[in-house]
Amino acid sequence: MKKVKITVLKKTFDAELAAEYGVSGLTTCPMLREGQVFYADYAKPDGLCDEAWKAIYQYAYALAHGAGSEPFYYGDWIRTPGVAICSCNDGLRPVIFKLEATDAVSVPDYQPVQERSIRV
Repeated sequence: MKKVKITVLKKTFDAELAAEYGVSGLTTCPMLREGQVFYADYAKPDGLCDEAWKAIYQYAYALAHGAGSEPFYYGDWIRTPGVAICSCNDGLRPVIFKLEATDAVSVPDYQPVQERSIRV
């Protein structure tokens, strides 16, 4: 499994929908900043919004497992192999991410359970 680079490309804000449905004073996402970079594999990177991760993890997982050799969706979405452009699912202030396959090998941060004999 390889690491996937996740870059915050753009924070957006739909003023019309926010005026109709949002709370007073709502602004762009306060959790992330444009240009911020995370690295992921099978787990959500520290500091990345939980909701954003839920929206993009399947692309990160696919890229981490080698799906980046060809463009997604038969080449009718993103022209560059190993890249996905995704957004979180906040309908008023979505954040847009660029996910890129890397050559960095992912190392699990857990220790495998060792076998041991059990006496009965």
